[in-house]
Amino acid sequence: MNSLDIIGMAFRNLWRRKVRTILTVFGVIIGTASIVLMLSLSIGMNESFKQQISQMGSLTVINVDTYYVPELEDGNVYYYGYSRRQNQNVTLDDKALEEIASIDGVVAVTPLMNSYARLHSGKYEAYVPIYGVYAENMEAFGFEIEQGRLLEANDSNAAVFGNNVRYNFYNTRSRNWYRREEPNIDVMKDKITVNFNMGYSPEPEKGNRRNKEQELNVVGVLKPGNYDYAIFMDVDYLKKLIKANSRTSNNPGRINYGSNTNTDSYEQAMVKVERLEDVERVQQAIKDMGFGASSLTDILRTMMDQTKTIRVILSAIGGVALFIAAIGITNTMIMSIYERTKEIGIMKVLGCLLRDIRKLFLLESALIGFMGGIIGIGFSYLASTLMNNAGISFLNIGWYSSVGPSKISIIPIWLALAAIAFASFVGIISGFYPALRAMRLSPLEAIRNE
Repeated sequence: MNSLDIIGMAFRNLWRRKVRTILTVFGVIIGTASIVLMLSLSIGMNESFKQQISQMGSLTVINVDTYYVPELEDGNVYYYGYSRRQNQNVTLDDKALEEIASIDGVVAVTPLMNSYARLHSGKYEAYVPIYGVYAENMEAFGFEIEQGRLLEANDSNAAVFGNNVRYNFYNTRSRNWYRREEPNIDVMKDKITVNFNMGYSPEPEKGNRRNKEQELNVVGVLKPGNYDYAIFMDVDYLKKLIKANSRTSNNPGRINYGSNTNTDSYEQAMVKVERLEDVERVQQAIKDMGFGASSLTDILRTMMDQTKTIRVILSAIGGVALFIAAIGITNTMIMSIYERTKEIGIMKVLGCLLRDIRKLFLLESALIGFMGGIIGIGFSYLASTLMNNAGISFLNIGWYSSVGPSKISIIPIWLALAAIAFASFVGIISGFYPALRAMRLSPLEAIRNE
């Protein structure tokens, strides 16, 4: 028999016993839908955790510093009872950042040189943190602009303001200083000057050499995010301001643990990794260099570890349902052999090859698994849609219940295709024993038995 004959005969045999075929297929539908839905809940849980943690920042950004937390022998970090201590044997400078940038998977690196300064704009004054970064790498770290533009390479006195920096300004002439009015200021258009004298001064002392102010060129305002009340400028320009300030002021604004005037090293840096899967590896490589390294994936990993048992149980429930369906397929095919014993004997007497008989029974069982998988996926998508539209969310509980809607069930295309392929494979495996049994039947005994 050729392949088309085998396929046609398989469909006719299944349709001839359509009630039993439908019941068997229904068992596969339940098994496939069960395992897909259980896995979709697990995937939905993981995605909810990612969404929950991503509200705090990017999952592919690693924060680097010269501080570390001792680790236990099993590799777990022990925070309580230990204080973060500075590693005096390493220096986080431009050379170290070049080495970190050369690690495979790293797409961008920037220092975070932090300082505090006082701003003036007319009658308004503000105290704000300033971060020095590599200007050309701001876009790589996900900074998004609301007005103007981001910093660019070789920007001299340019600065980018956080979304809420304007609200730090207050009227120094107001008598009700404790009831601040909303400042009438446009940071993109109004003249803004900066100095590092953090003492109170109702008016900028323009004539005092110690308190000399530098005019800022505000080129952009960021969208709301984690740095809404901070200012960003090129790290080389910030170094220049800090050095000038250290020569002219007794109260330099640089916040540096150790030396207020050290601009040769940094307290912190950020590392952007291309893929989420590479974060842990890059993070460990940075730790091996002697630096402290942390990321939001640490929190994500802890959350996933805590729910690992739940995910295993959900997958096991679906697996049991599909296993029961496999038993149903095996039972159906064995019963088919008993009913078609004479047919099998005639096929052998007419010269049908044993491998064709095997193909016939394997194809029938595979078709049962395939049809059950296809319809099961349809039911899975329907049930998933109903659950998602019911307003249930893993984010409705916990400390991030206000982050917004989240899908409780997610069925990616790879899961749907894998489920169909697995259901078909289960069908083939379930039909393997019945196929061998049919091949071993004696033709004469089979005809005599009928």
